[in-house]
Amino acid sequence: MTGDVTKLIETRSGALRVAVEDDLVVARGVRFAEPPVGERRFRPPVPTSPWSETRDAVEFGAVCPQNPAMLSAPGERQDEDCLFLNVWTPNADPSARLPVMVWIHGGGFTTGSGSTPWYDGAALARRGVVVVTINYRLGAFGQVHLALLDGVDERLSECADLGMQDQVVALEWVRDHVESFGGDPGSVTLFGESAGAMSIGVLMGMPSATGLFHRAILQSGASRNVSSPDHANAVARGLLDALDATPAQVVDAPVDALLAAQTVVTERLGVGVLPFQPVVDGDVVPLPPLEVLAAGALAGIDVVIGTTSDEAKLFTAFVPQLFDAGDSDVARRIERSLGHDPTDLIAAYRRRLGDAAPREVFDAAFTDWVFRIPAIELAELAVASGSEVWMYEFAERSDSFEGLLGACHAIDVPFVWDNLSARGVRMILGERTDARRELASLIADAWVRFAATGDPNPAGSQDWPGYDISRRATRRFAADSVVTVDDPNGDERRLWPVRAPEPR
Repeated sequence: MTGDVTKLIETRSGALRVAVEDDLVVARGVRFAEPPVGERRFRPPVPTSPWSETRDAVEFGAVCPQNPAMLSAPGERQDEDCLFLNVWTPNADPSARLPVMVWIHGGGFTTGSGSTPWYDGAALARRGVVVVTINYRLGAFGQVHLALLDGVDERLSECADLGMQDQVVALEWVRDHVESFGGDPGSVTLFGESAGAMSIGVLMGMPSATGLFHRAILQSGASRNVSSPDHANAVARGLLDALDATPAQVVDAPVDALLAAQTVVTERLGVGVLPFQPVVDGDVVPLPPLEVLAAGALAGIDVVIGTTSDEAKLFTAFVPQLFDAGDSDVARRIERSLGHDPTDLIAAYRRRLGDAAPREVFDAAFTDWVFRIPAIELAELAVASGSEVWMYEFAERSDSFEGLLGACHAIDVPFVWDNLSARGVRMILGERTDARRELASLIADAWVRFAATGDPNPAGSQDWPGYDISRRATRRFAADSVVTVDDPNGDERRLWPVRAPEPR
């Protein structure tokens, strides 16, 4: 909801008319790159040019075209001209030098936006930080890699990792303009969930992002989610086949046709992998991020990282094939996903889960394979680089849908933003109890403290110890209990391959 009171903010590129809402200054729909349309479609982003007349920044801009999804925010205007960001600040005085928190949204690299109601930055900004949320190109518009195909013309020669390049240009805007909103460009914390956290995991290994952020909070995502050139080519060819188009023709393909083709590709190639995701193209992303991070690229970047207890349940709770699955069905599914004999893994999960339904074993393996083990992997690389690391597990379980969702993927997001009253939260979480409100306040405080000081603990407290590979201290958050657990589910962790160099 925008306010009726506005003020002018003078930035180095031009004046913005922004909203004044109670004790905050809010800028919505700020263009950070030129419209990626026409000749700029499937091309790298171009930073926005300076302007002479005052621009309005009181309404959200359009979001990248996308198909409906489980957690989509209804009613958002979609358009390829979508490279906008939003800012909440408690003090727009350039001398304030407040810490900056930049949110990268999730959505499997195909859905989402920086203007989703869950990401309203007011509650965090009132804690003394400048909050920025960004859009970036998604799916067929930003995550298809036509440049890697044989025979593409010069027009498409740079069509790789466009969504990641959008994120870098947004961070450059923050570096160059956030001081006008009271922010300190030398104290920027990235935070994101799912594909947003995966994006941060890739940005950590991108030369073009070096120096643009100083701390990172990764929720349910790490650094593994990049495609090989071969897989990216298969996705690009699949898109062209679904369109019945050549690379030259895709430049002018209608938006609806691209979205329909994107659905076809996802159904064909999306089993066990995100078909539309960053690619190691040799240029924008020169090497797999884990290789770069193992070589020490994380040095000096402190990290908070973690997962929810039951990540997989958001994706599996309503899959009919799993309702009556037996042990042998689950074993086959796990073996097909992992590519090796899952007997020892299944036995370890059974020791913990007892007589639970076989689908619970599959959920536990899915959660570890896609989310928890990659988070541990990145945490260990960060520790080896000399970074300070804090690991968490979000364990508050939903009471919606008769408890089927558990502590599922994305359930932590409204707690981090202290936005339990936002539209759509009750559907996934259930009742907004006083205990849950207190948990949201506690987590939001910790995230802001980390952004401001590099330590999520209150001054003088070490209740949440730093992570190391001897103790593996993990802060477990739930409404009825916030505790530190050492090496949670360690028997299961040890059965997974984790890249863990010795600390230097």
